[in-house]
Amino acid sequence: MAAEAKAPTRRVSSQRTPAELLRVIFLPLGQLLAFILGSAVVLGLIVVVLAFLLSRSDPKILQTALAILPQVIIDGIVRGFLFATIALGYTMVYGVLEFINFAHGEIFMVGGFVGAGVSYLLNQWGILANLPAILFVIIVVLIGMTVSGLLAMGTERIAYRPLRNAPRLVPLISAIGMSLVLQDTVRLVATNTPLGFNARFETPNFGKPFQLATIPLGERGIPVLIGPKAVVFIVAAMLMLLALNYLVNATRLGKAIRAVAQDRTTASLMGVNVNQIISLTFLIGGALGGAAGVLFGMNIGTVNPYMGFIPGLKAFTAAVLGGIGNITGAMVGGIVLGFLEAFVASYLSLFTGGAFSGASYADIAAFSILILILIFRPEGLLGESTTQKV
Repeated sequence: MAAEAKAPTRRVSSQRTPAELLRVIFLPLGQLLAFILGSAVVLGLIVVVLAFLLSRSDPKILQTALAILPQVIIDGIVRGFLFATIALGYTMVYGVLEFINFAHGEIFMVGGFVGAGVSYLLNQWGILANLPAILFVIIVVLIGMTVSGLLAMGTERIAYRPLRNAPRLVPLISAIGMSLVLQDTVRLVATNTPLGFNARFETPNFGKPFQLATIPLGERGIPVLIGPKAVVFIVAAMLMLLALNYLVNATRLGKAIRAVAQDRTTASLMGVNVNQIISLTFLIGGALGGAAGVLFGMNIGTVNPYMGFIPGLKAFTAAVLGGIGNITGAMVGGIVLGFLEAFVASYLSLFTGGAFSGASYADIAAFSILILILIFRPEGLLGESTTQKV
């Protein structure tokens, strides 16, 4: 009885106060906004300095560089949130298993195809045109998250759990094999349905792009625009970050996930069902990837069975850049990588006089960053250095 009387007191004392809880949940959002502002300022200053130096030979370079800078920053934010939402799935799984799920890019792709399939059915039933845009987003995102989350959980059960105690290279090969299986399975299904290989993502009318400003350039002005779909993408990504932080830091499930991530054996001895927690971690990570796939497909308008490969690799790069295993770090790494890609894609051609196409070299910039991070700061921007336990 004495032990029973003491248990509630111990449980209450371990709970966070409301102020601490709010700080834990909303602090990552503040860090993310600070990195967005800092990245925009630093890269903007680099562009201005380079444009100023090059303007001695061509005065129009500086004017053009300044005129397109706000639009490049917006494009970088949109790219960054794409990489960040996919990277959340990578970092969730790695935080628990210390395992890179290279099939996560295909989970993202499946989410996009599920969204395209739902939109196709809604269009066939004559509902899509009159459906409010926000309601459409909620429907397709929830269905995409459900299917992708269950698929990720099934993948863990079939391909990863039997190899959990095998050498680390074995589950990695299994993950690559699952990636290829998912690609070809979706290709087989898509090419034998009305969706086709390049499935069109039908959407209701989201309205006209929002004009944030007009940049004067000579006798005309360049509008700074952001599309409604991009706004939905950014807002949804921020909500996912807040929800994930709440789940991990303020719920019993989150406490169990953190316990399993810290020490699986001890967590099991304390009554935590390790297999169930790992499955739920894959479910959450897969659902986040599915949501990113739906939003990405909705934003670009088409999806195909191989669209997850490159974004998946870049999201892995973003997770490493921010500190893999760190939820906020995944978002920060995605934002930084998105900015780098947008600036390279927009300014490389301008600064080299058209000798190099920026869009072609944006991927090189992304993976060069991965190499540099692995060499000079392998723990990432927000990660902590760890030692191997013997």
